[in-house]
Amino acid sequence: MALRIDLTENMFGEKERHLLSMGAFRVSTFRYDSGIAALRVANARGEMIILPFKGHQIWRCAFDGRELAMKSMFDEPVNTRSYLETYGAFFIHCGLTGMGAPGPQDRHPLHGELPNAPFQTSFIECDEASKTLRIGGAYHYTVAFTVNYRATSTYTLQESETLFDARLNVENLMQIPMDLMYLAHANFRPVDGGELIYTAKKTPETVRVRQSIPGHITPKPGYREFIDALAKDPSLHHVLKPGQGYDPEIVFYIDMETDKEGYAHALLKRPDGVADYIRYKPAEARRCVRWISRTGDQDAIGMAFPATAEPEGYTTEKAKGNMVSVAPHGTWSVAMRLGSLSRSEAEALIKTIA
Repeated sequence: MALRIDLTENMFGEKERHLLSMGAFRVSTFRYDSGIAALRVANARGEMIILPFKGHQIWRCAFDGRELAMKSMFDEPVNTRSYLETYGAFFIHCGLTGMGAPGPQDRHPLHGELPNAPFQTSFIECDEASKTLRIGGAYHYTVAFTVNYRATSTYTLQESETLFDARLNVENLMQIPMDLMYLAHANFRPVDGGELIYTAKKTPETVRVRQSIPGHITPKPGYREFIDALAKDPSLHHVLKPGQGYDPEIVFYIDMETDKEGYAHALLKRPDGVADYIRYKPAEARRCVRWISRTGDQDAIGMAFPATAEPEGYTTEKAKGNMVSVAPHGTWSVAMRLGSLSRSEAEALIKTIA
């Protein structure tokens, strides 16, 4: 039987305080100078910092002494709902009433209301028998005559593993269907010489570079030319090279294929043989988005974002048919497994993909 601890804001003070221990697990609470509550969750192989009441983000994640989270301009989260004014987390839930860059007819903010949403509840579940720890939180969002949903986010860690499970479950609490958009923004830290390996055909038709340029970015010289080259030959980005033009960002839309269990896989094999990794089921999120940004100020790669739509805003994606409809009092969910692979784990998976 699992032990549950319900978290409240008053459990988080300026000084870091130990909350619980179970086997190799250690959990403590603290606040950043910005006032944001943070939960440090450590197992035998590393730790992650979760923001339990701010989008249920994973702000940092490190295993075997290596930081997995992107490099950004932010040393700590900022107390704001504005997406780009507190940007640098390892994992962010995006959506749900809108997602991506809003177009002229859209009213939703960049990537929707969920990334920095004030989660009303948060909890920890400890299961000593299975040696697992689950950190969860729920956000109830209501706009009269428009939307009423509850989103529940959970992260499940094993005592001695460098992979963890992330899940989001959405309940439509209204009497009418709900249009839903979602993207899991999993931001790993790339490295020169890293090699992208993933379950998709490597053609311009199945690995498509985004041609449009959203309003929140300013292209640098040579940016359009690099996009044109990638449109003809997407393999140009499979090995990350110094000086390639991912400035400020380049986005791909990928038609992922699955294994016999229905999983799509993506990994970034690093020069030392270890790898960053994510898997998910396209049956739950049928679109795959890849995002790379390598500038002097930030360094990030989203190898395979599970998504229900491309990030072009509500109106554009609705017209494309990229909208999930959640029935009245119905539910929708997505799950993924991500983290770090050892050399032997990476090589075994590469052989499986091949």
